[in-house]
Amino acid sequence: MRLDKYLCGATELTRSQAKRLLKQGEVTVNEQIIKDAAFKVQPQDQVCIEGETISVRGQRYIMVHKPEGMVCSHIDDGGYPSVFNLLDEPKLDELKIVGRLDADTTGLVLLTSDGQWSHRITSPNSQCPKRYRVTLVHPIDDDAIDQLKQGVMLNGETDPVSGDVERISDNEIWLTISEGKYHQVKRMCAAVSNRVESLHRQQIGNLELDPILEEGEWRFLRDHEVSQF
Repeated sequence: MRLDKYLCGATELTRSQAKRLLKQGEVTVNEQIIKDAAFKVQPQDQVCIEGETISVRGQRYIMVHKPEGMVCSHIDDGGYPSVFNLLDEPKLDELKIVGRLDADTTGLVLLTSDGQWSHRITSPNSQCPKRYRVTLVHPIDDDAIDQLKQGVMLNGETDPVSGDVERISDNEIWLTISEGKYHQVKRMCAAVSNRVESLHRQQIGNLELDPILEEGEWRFLRDHEVSQF
């Protein structure tokens, strides 16, 4: 968004008043004086007028590196804190979780205020792939990997489910699935007589967890990342 438009959207300034403030050097972006009205403001930028922070709250798209022991819920649950406790953002109630993770699962979680965007990812019709790093209790052999690729039956289901599998080590695999059945990864591994020791979601669609984010850290998505869905 242009800086002059941003100023008008966050205040009651007219466009001419905003440009006047810019020329006077009263506006900073990330503590740098900006006088160019066409300067592009990014979602993560801090914009100030005479030292006071202002903001325009449009649709928000957030990537979180979820740590173990937190729940994907707006409230703490079962002794586990909410993943929303990680965010220093206003009006957290406007944000929805795009594909929940269990408390013991780490990795990529998306949050947004855009319901249509969320639906495009989570709708069963979208078949949006999710990639997990799975650490198993027991070594997994080639026969079990072939079964996961070809499809296994889960208790309570009428059709087999399958996934793309890549071996990492004797006890680790990458597993990519396009469905979102309850505890699907854990149940698939149980179907080949194994058990998940730890689970980490690395990717949703073509969007990978940013490697610069440590567990518990988050950032806004960039425009090209949002447009992938």
